[in-house]
Amino acid sequence: MNKAVNDGVWSGTWVAERLGIELVGGEELTGLLGLALRRNPKRAHLLVSNVLGKHVPQSPAVVYDHGLALGRRVRELLGEREAASAVVLGYAETATGLGHSVADGLGPVPYLHSTRRPVAGLAPAGGFEESHSHATSHLLLPEDPALLAAQGPLVLVDDEFSTGNTILNTIRDLHARHPRRRYVVVALVDMRSPADTARLDAFAHGIGARVDVIASASGTVRLPEDVLRRGRELVARHERAAVLPAQGGRGRVTRLDLRWPRGLPDGGRHGFTPAHRERLERALPAMTARIAEALPAGARRVLVLGSEELMYAPLRLARELERTADAEVRCSTTTRSPVLAVDDPGYAIRTRLVFPAHDDPADGPGERYAYNVAGGGFDAVVAVVDSVADTPALHAPRGLLARLAAHTPHVLLAVVPSYVPASSQESRPMLPEPLRGPAFSSYAPEEVGWLLQDLSEVTLEAPTEEREEAIQSGGAHYAESLPVEYQPSEQYQELFRAALEDSAARLARAVGVVTEVVLAELPLRGGRGAVRTTASSGRTPASRPVLVSLARAGTPVGVLMRRWAAFRHGLELPHYAVSIVRGRGIDANALRWLAAHHDPADVVFVDGWTGKGAITRELAEAIREFEETGGPVGFDPEIAVLADPGSCVRTYGTREDFLIPSACLNSTVSGLVSRTVLRADLVGPEDFHGAKFYRELAGADVSNDFLDAVSARFPEAAETVDTAVKELLCEDRTPTWEGWAAVERISEEYGIHDVNLVKPGVGETTRVLLRRVPWKILAKAGAGADLDHVRLLAEQRGVPVEEVDDLPYTCVGLIHPRFTRGATGADGTAVAL
Repeated sequence: MNKAVNDGVWSGTWVAERLGIELVGGEELTGLLGLALRRNPKRAHLLVSNVLGKHVPQSPAVVYDHGLALGRRVRELLGEREAASAVVLGYAETATGLGHSVADGLGPVPYLHSTRRPVAGLAPAGGFEESHSHATSHLLLPEDPALLAAQGPLVLVDDEFSTGNTILNTIRDLHARHPRRRYVVVALVDMRSPADTARLDAFAHGIGARVDVIASASGTVRLPEDVLRRGRELVARHERAAVLPAQGGRGRVTRLDLRWPRGLPDGGRHGFTPAHRERLERALPAMTARIAEALPAGARRVLVLGSEELMYAPLRLARELERTADAEVRCSTTTRSPVLAVDDPGYAIRTRLVFPAHDDPADGPGERYAYNVAGGGFDAVVAVVDSVADTPALHAPRGLLARLAAHTPHVLLAVVPSYVPASSQESRPMLPEPLRGPAFSSYAPEEVGWLLQDLSEVTLEAPTEEREEAIQSGGAHYAESLPVEYQPSEQYQELFRAALEDSAARLARAVGVVTEVVLAELPLRGGRGAVRTTASSGRTPASRPVLVSLARAGTPVGVLMRRWAAFRHGLELPHYAVSIVRGRGIDANALRWLAAHHDPADVVFVDGWTGKGAITRELAEAIREFEETGGPVGFDPEIAVLADPGSCVRTYGTREDFLIPSACLNSTVSGLVSRTVLRADLVGPEDFHGAKFYRELAGADVSNDFLDAVSARFPEAAETVDTAVKELLCEDRTPTWEGWAAVERISEEYGIHDVNLVKPGVGETTRVLLRRVPWKILAKAGAGADLDHVRLLAEQRGVPVEEVDDLPYTCVGLIHPRFTRGATGADGTAVAL
């Protein structure tokens, strides 16, 4: 298939010849429409528009201009005065973009489209049935209920009129609620019979209103009496129609940050005002430039693919891209509508991609489709979805992205924030979408989404001693400022690189073990899915956990776990980073965002290691408080960690206390992101916690070096991981909290009398040396290379290292009491003594 619109052959010929269906009207009809067969017991045929941008990829200029032209005709019909008071209503899902385009052509008027996606807490302002459709119920969910109560003309837009029943149902419902004197009905094609036309005229007379009809073309469809039977038989014979095979391997999927304006609706589901339109027009050039920058060099043919009701935003992005980029741009949209595909020039639907619904639809799971994409010769596809549809199903091995990647070498995923009216969330403002690299952090955008706000432009750093004194006095919380990003010497950094090389295989094994345990036990924790047994690797997970790392130490581990799941099982797991502050709990707004986008039971919290288990206890208490204060329930507070030397959790990769190189440095091994910040003047009650992105340290960044070094050892670790997991799943992994007991003993033996000043384990000891005022280091007698970096850093800071025989950890860091009497340490809160 070279072109979706089949030049030289009418794309309705195949159906017309076999079923005897005939389009009667002007020559423009066959230019606007093709024919296909529906898998629908109510209607055998489907009129396939060549200019709607739905089933047939088309030039966005052609699609948009058809809507604009219809809108201008409406304005001429109404006159400037009446046109200024009009409201435009489009029909889901097919005409949401067309209706919006008509509104643009009409003038500065509000737009709303019907929807099949209910929103909790938002009462419908109307609804109606589309009797011939496969999904019949439409809802009207304007954010402002007064939108449909105005007295001006109501302009109703659909792609085609077959009988006019949907229009009658709509006007009947809305007129009973808010009577008005004038309606204008708009479509690309009007295919009603004379009887249907007379029925609408009689209905308008009966309610005392004027109903005008505007269409780009008109005609009728002549159908044989036995068309339904013959259509069903024809579909049955061709149900397994040829779909073009993948074009030589799997393409690359890359996430693209459009930087959609905050608070701007993604479409007309809840209303789109003239002010919204002005904001969109201003933002379009910059968003489109980001798409153009992300396209692969030499891409000559590009498809911008919308998602079901989300048609207008992709159309406008595609139109701007077509205007500015040196490429042939087409646009189309996925759909619910089941249509037979036949690879014939005389048939409108040449190929079909099938994938599961990925927006948690109200009518339950089911198939969705993208037509005429396979075989379209696209060098790149820009898939545009809203954030409600950015779910594990979208990224699944058989999901939309995988289907697209099988037929094009490059897939760009652009996620537009789903607009949620304030009235549906108890007036709670809409939370922003996660921050992603490269705009925030040096990690690739698909590796992690940061549920944080960017405070990079705020000066938050203070000298270590000043911070300690402020915390000790009770005048400041540790999370209200940041330590200066101390960068160790070149000698130390060389030691880091050597340690990474030595420990990469051990780290790969621990990553594999903890990831496999999570995949195996997610159903037992309450998550969805099950685990199927296979002959090859022992297990293929059907459940899809949502990894939520505790920023920032947990984030590199979360990225590695995500990479293992992709390497071993082909899973693309969602991964987010959230803030937890000891004494103040986890970021409740981040939890609300997660609950709005994922099943809380699927969430698995991830951290790097355990020391004495303080964060383990903090998270459990924070989740309990969150639920008791009305937050969404279902989050499991258990943490999965790479290393659990303190025996504080059940899910871990190892309980050895060894060097994890990501603990050796600060932001330069953690995506150039600072520790999280919680300060009242910067973080409001409806905000995410904050953090900084240290772009200026890019020259010293080894974040991706660390990830790549460990990921490269995955293949050699696979066999030992399988063995270790089988053994681990049979063991009693109940936490003993022996680390906590050891910390209490050390606190008393060394006269500190405050467990919060004792930081056990290699990772916590390294943190003390990098960020705090250390007093001394206790090292386990005989500890070898795992402590080389600790010894060197201690020497550089003038801190004594004392060897201890009966230490349960490899080492323990003690914070200097002079500066921290009453402080809890690197991740604690002030305590009044």
